[in-house]
Amino acid sequence: MAPANSSTQLLKNESIVDSTASTAVGALILSLVFLLGFPGNLFVIWSILARARKQTVTTVLLLNLAIADGSLMALTPFFIAYLVMKRWVFGTVMCKVLFYLCLANMYASIYIITLMSLYRLLAVLRPQRVSAMVGRRTVTWTLAIMWALVAGASVPAVVFRDVRTNAGRAICNSYHDDDSQTVIQYMMELVLGILIPYSIVVFSYICILRRIRQTKFRRRIRSEKLILAIVVTFCVFWLPYHIVNIVHVTWALCPDGSVKTTLARIWHRSRAVTSSVAFISSCANPVLYFFAGKSYIRREGLAFMARLFEAAGLDSVSRKSRQNSQNSRDKDKEADGVMLKDKVQESNSSFTVKALKPQT
Repeated sequence: MAPANSSTQLLKNESIVDSTASTAVGALILSLVFLLGFPGNLFVIWSILARARKQTVTTVLLLNLAIADGSLMALTPFFIAYLVMKRWVFGTVMCKVLFYLCLANMYASIYIITLMSLYRLLAVLRPQRVSAMVGRRTVTWTLAIMWALVAGASVPAVVFRDVRTNAGRAICNSYHDDDSQTVIQYMMELVLGILIPYSIVVFSYICILRRIRQTKFRRRIRSEKLILAIVVTFCVFWLPYHIVNIVHVTWALCPDGSVKTTLARIWHRSRAVTSSVAFISSCANPVLYFFAGKSYIRREGLAFMARLFEAAGLDSVSRKSRQNSQNSRDKDKEADGVMLKDKVQESNSSFTVKALKPQT
């Protein structure tokens, strides 16, 4: 049996950048992510702002998602340097600010995806009323409130993150005075970062897919697949990070012993890699857009992504639905007018025949 304070001693003598293999893999992943994700998200932002002919609800949400992801990509060189040098050289303020922005990106990305899922659900259930119900002003206010909530939910990264000396090296890490703070911080990330938003997303897409199978909305399945791919990609790359958080919380709640020591080793040696893997989600979306919109490249050139977003938007579909509905009503009125005209002509003909008929 391990001594009672074995895991505590482990925490004092080991940091998340001690494992050479873990930091090397993490630095490699972040380097590839930066080279692909930073220019990719800038291209998405440029496509929407400069090439999109109309800013629909879908394009506004995708723009905010690209801004959040692009901002995170701009921070990756700091974390690459941290993993390569295995020490934090940017000071306490940058330690708090950079990790605060990382946590804010996680929350912003998942809640923008949640808003996209809810908007798709509303558009499928109420295609003729969605534009009236969800206008530009409504979307702007919704996003403003979301960003405010994200800013507040990310405060624990500032409170608990600090720079301390470990084995003669400066380490930027989360430090807690007791285990209850560990539980609060990582359970908050787990609940707000995946459980609540993904419950909403899963519910929305269950309803969407059922509706698509039941109605004439089958032709819009391609655009639904694009948004669904964004949802699944985010979950796949962030799930390992949250699993490590669960291990960390379990470690905090576990009594001293061999199990606690094992859990401590797992989250210490896994966090650098799983955090780097989570960054992949921010560079994956431009890749998804490229493959989804490659059929537009030959015809549209650099504007292919803007055309993809316009095609994936639901506003034009709603207008078409309203136009079709209006055309149908116009045809009904026209048919009623023809029938009425025929009846009048028939009545006039009958009257004329009666008038010409000789009296006996």
